[in-house]
Amino acid sequence: MNAEPCTYVIFGATGNLSRIKLMPALYHLDVAKQLPEGTRIVAIGRRPWDQQKWLAEVRDMIQAKVKDDFDETAFQNFSQRLCYHRTDIQQPEDYKALAELLNGKQQFPRNIAFYLSISPADFGTVLEQLSHSELFDEEFGWRRVIIEKPFGYDLDSAQALQKRISHYLSEEQIYRIDHYLGKGMVQNVLVFRFANVMLEPLWNRNYIDHVQITHSEEIGIDSRGDYYNGAGALRDMLQSHLLQLLTLVAMEPPVSMEAEALRDEKVKVLKSIRPIPKEAVHAHAHRGQYAAGTIKGEKVKGYLQEEDIPAGSVTETYASMKLYIDNWRWRGVPFYMRTGKRMAKAQSTISICFRHPPLQFFRDTNVNCMNPNWVLLGIQPEECIKMEMTVKEPGLEMSTRSTTLDASFRNHDEKAIDAYEDLLLDVLKGDRSLFLRFDEVEHAWRIVDPILQTWAVERDFIATYPAGSWGPEDSRLFDKDNQTWRSSLTPECK
Repeated sequence: MNAEPCTYVIFGATGNLSRIKLMPALYHLDVAKQLPEGTRIVAIGRRPWDQQKWLAEVRDMIQAKVKDDFDETAFQNFSQRLCYHRTDIQQPEDYKALAELLNGKQQFPRNIAFYLSISPADFGTVLEQLSHSELFDEEFGWRRVIIEKPFGYDLDSAQALQKRISHYLSEEQIYRIDHYLGKGMVQNVLVFRFANVMLEPLWNRNYIDHVQITHSEEIGIDSRGDYYNGAGALRDMLQSHLLQLLTLVAMEPPVSMEAEALRDEKVKVLKSIRPIPKEAVHAHAHRGQYAAGTIKGEKVKGYLQEEDIPAGSVTETYASMKLYIDNWRWRGVPFYMRTGKRMAKAQSTISICFRHPPLQFFRDTNVNCMNPNWVLLGIQPEECIKMEMTVKEPGLEMSTRSTTLDASFRNHDEKAIDAYEDLLLDVLKGDRSLFLRFDEVEHAWRIVDPILQTWAVERDFIATYPAGSWGPEDSRLFDKDNQTWRSSLTPECK
């Protein structure tokens, strides 16, 4: 697919996401000569800035990201693409002014991508006004809208949001962005699975004991107290990012890498997940909240002492869940997922545990216990694929140990690419394979809704865990006594 010149219109361009991710990503695409000739970037914000002030702000954003690698010539070239347009998104007349700018004499490309880096509560207002100003008219070029999560607060609100959005846009115009899917290692999961034929015969219930997906963070909630207390870990991470990782691990081979084929298979996985009845929620999900503790030698506050958090809050900062996929490949294999803030280490990993080998072959030797084989996929910060095997130790005795086959994702001289660079470029190409279709979003909400509804009425107690630990005790999730959380990418002795 070829990227076409386009006008990127970014609502919320003065906000945190734009500052930390979007502007640096667009700058890096420009430096890499990936932005098509003529592409322009229109920043929409309420602040009374002029063009000079906006360029100074963008310079600060880029310098904060690239630090000593800042290139003045490259920035001057990038700045030629930039335009600041002051807009109050609640004022209809401001959209008329925006339409005049985009349709005027400044030679903005007719293809337009609108990036809504704003509160979901404002999506409807902005889309309605853009529609009334005929800015979704595709007579002279395409129109695409990029929407940041959260896509609703629960199943009902997600459906209501979709109903409002689809009043103005077709599904083909909507790009629901999940930056997790833009990470190179996440995409490498697909390559690892479908480009290596030796794995496919083993990738099923006959050989795999269970699968674990972990996203842990050392940080707390920073200044997001208001948002986080209304969301919690289950909505913030599990319902979106980790369920997406599960679909990539569990999906059947798609007929091609074409967007709809890929997304069809992901939806099939979500549809196959066994529903959790409300009376079974406590057997399938667990929640916790961090208390005061120590991170990297420094004492940190508990969740209830954070800014903007009510004294009696039972919002979870840790959530774990067990799911079953009732299809031919995965029937009976538990998928365990967990996410938490203020945990012992910041990492995202997929850990696939194979069944224990039969031991009768070694019954007359010193080998009385062997670790199972594991496939470990490090998503961040360590991007890697590792396979743990059992080998004989050197010496006269028949003793064994685990060793690791390591397939590094990136060579030492290869730079990491931010997920947003990939995804922003895919919008220009019209490649929707790494963006979410609404039925994906809908089925993900159906999976977690019974848990959310149960936790919403149980407001008298929540388990706590010390900051800097691996979370609260939730071993009751596991089907077998020998199943425990895997927290390391190096061999763990059992």
